[in-house]
Amino acid sequence: MTQKEYLNDAIELLKELIATPSVSRDESAAADVMARAISGYGYEYSREGNNIWIKSSGFDCSKPTLLLNAHIDTVKPVSSWTRNPFSPDVCGGRLYGLGSNDCGGGLVALLQAFRHITSRPQSYNTIWLASAEEEVSGENGIRRALPLLPAADVAIVGEPTGMQPAIAEKGLMVIDATARGKSGHAARGEGINAIYEALDDICWLRGYKFEKVSPLLGPTVMNVTIINAGTQHNVIPDECRFTIDIRTNEFYRNEDVFSFLSSKMKSELKARSFRLSSSHISEDNPLIQRCKAMGMTPFGSPTLSDQALMPFPSFKLGPGQSARSHSADEYIGIGEIEDAINTYISLLDGADILPAAAPADGSRITL
Repeated sequence: MTQKEYLNDAIELLKELIATPSVSRDESAAADVMARAISGYGYEYSREGNNIWIKSSGFDCSKPTLLLNAHIDTVKPVSSWTRNPFSPDVCGGRLYGLGSNDCGGGLVALLQAFRHITSRPQSYNTIWLASAEEEVSGENGIRRALPLLPAADVAIVGEPTGMQPAIAEKGLMVIDATARGKSGHAARGEGINAIYEALDDICWLRGYKFEKVSPLLGPTVMNVTIINAGTQHNVIPDECRFTIDIRTNEFYRNEDVFSFLSSKMKSELKARSFRLSSSHISEDNPLIQRCKAMGMTPFGSPTLSDQALMPFPSFKLGPGQSARSHSADEYIGIGEIEDAINTYISLLDGADILPAAAPADGSRITL
């Protein structure tokens, strides 16, 4: 096939996906679209829930394995759209529609690259995976699919990065905190005000700075984002609940941050999850070295993706811009998709894939 044919197939598939609502946890119809397209390309696919994947022919477990991943779900359209979010309109070289940038462009470009690189001998296996529930880090997304796949040694995640490699990604931990007090009549100054108890902890959180700052991701950052207390004006509140949003860099495990906070704060703390850890791949990895040789510039990404759930080296590389994600009148450039297909092929055709058990720098960051 020619590059133009790959591009045409990518655009037509993305148009069909845009026209098929696929908000997180309701991606069945979009998964059906992907299944039909893959079958039309001549591949046999596997499906678990709304996750769909295909493997290169002659899969050899003695070879290292590359995973190409992007998600099929979208957020709900915001009210400020001036276009129909489910109408795939092309205007001025842009394809408009919900999910076009995040991350339909990466999804269809990686699929066309898979078609090309698996049409000729490679020294590695390839898996292409369209995952569900990425926007909500859902249980039925990539967490459900990964245990069913052959072990991967490295992954490329097609999130919008302007086709620059995001080699590190901040993690996320959300903590629900509860400060306890004792109720009483406000007029008599009775009781212990739970709001004031919470304020002590919140002031400490605001002032604390984690020592290790990442050259790629910057510092680990904590913010109190929700607070609730009180029942009426004349009752001293006996309980104050607040939520802490924590974005970790690669130097701190979520579990360790939680233990540290528990030792410093009076409030009761409960983490919603520890699993969304920061991720990182060494610049010495052959794929990253090849990216740099092609003129790309590695960087650190503040946004979360399915990369956080991958227990092997991975990086984000996809068409589009992160700033367009979750915004009204979302779009992807036709030229961006074309460039992505060509870049993926140049990067991967004949590439060396390093087995995960033997990273190039002889070590691995433990998260």
